Amino acid sequence: MYKLDLPVDYKEAAAIERRRKMEEERQSRIFNSKVRTIGIDNQAIEQQIADRKQQEEYERRREEAFAADAVRNDLIGLLLEKRQNEDMRELDRAEIEFRALHQHPSSRREFDLYDPEGLKKDKPARVHDDDPRCGISSLQKFEGEDLNNPARLKLQQEQKKNWLEQQKLEKELAERNQKAADRLYELKQKELDMRALDLQDAEENCRRAINMATSDYNKALDNEQKEKDRLKRQQDEDDNATEIANHVFGDILTENPSVAQSAFGSHRVISDRWKGMSPEQIADIKKQQEIQRKEKERLEDEKRRKDEEWDKQRVANARAALLLEREAERKRQEINRQLADENRRLSQEQTAHKDFLYKEVYTNPPTAAYFMQWNKTSR
Repeated sequence: MYKLDLPVDYKEAAAIERRRKMEEERQSRIFNSKVRTIGIDNQAIEQQIADRKQQEEYERRREEAFAADAVRNDLIGLLLEKRQNEDMRELDRAEIEFRALHQHPSSRREFDLYDPEGLKKDKPARVHDDDPRCGISSLQKFEGEDLNNPARLKLQQEQKKNWLEQQKLEKELAERNQKAADRLYELKQKELDMRALDLQDAEENCRRAINMATSDYNKALDNEQKEKDRLKRQQDEDDNATEIANHVFGDILTENPSVAQSAFGSHRVISDRWKGMSPEQIADIKKQQEIQRKEKERLEDEKRRKDEEWDKQRVANARAALLLEREAERKRQEINRQLADENRRLSQEQTAHKDFLYKEVYTNPPTAAYFMQWNKTSR
């Protein structure tokens, strides 16, 4: 693309036209001796007041934007913490309820071994003298010699059957619980994905607002610097004119204290004419020094608060960026999987289409006699 093909940048053209008009206005002010030497420049003062109000309004809007962003981040953090606490309480409640319903000590198979009421429930060692459990040596009973062996075997078989059914029910219950847990995990992952998208939108809006604020701030600084340069040049010209007037009309050899004041400002004096500072001037200097010290402390406190706010913002942005990277990786894997499935399906369709063409459509290929019937006349 050649340089002549480039589109017109209307923004740059408007800036050039604005600078040209400013230069013409400045020349009209400088070349007009009446405006330059008599009175003050009311237009410049009004422009300074307007610029100062615009700067204050910009600072106020910028502080409000930062405050709103901080409040929004605090609300998001509180919502996340509240949701996490509710999930933990729900899991604890479900665990306690499961233990109370399905893990009672009396429902265990080995409960008869450590039952605190086992001795009260057990039969005595001897009921009467003709007790069949008592033998010649006063032993209780040997294996296989009891009279209730068939009934005991039948009871044991029924007990084994009940145990097997109970194990089957417990296994089915565990599978249902696992499926429910998997479903809850999927719902939680979907919720985290939606939360990451919301954080991404919030971060983009914040970045867009910061860029706009930075652009406006840079423009204001540029205008302020230009205005300072213009005021400095005007001040230098006024100082030069004042110095010439003092030399021409001033009374240098008098004892008037005002003679020692310099034409470069009220804070400067002429050393060979100066009679020393008055007590009011010394008190004013100390007062100005105290004001400057307090202003410096205020600026340092403000800078420290801004640094802390930026550090918090940077940590929040880093956390959101990590969530966005994880979401992007998951989506990339899902896209790759879908692409592989689509390629596999297209390959199968193409193979089936070729088989159809070669087996169903192209079953009667043309012979040489078919091509010999063409191009036999000039028409």
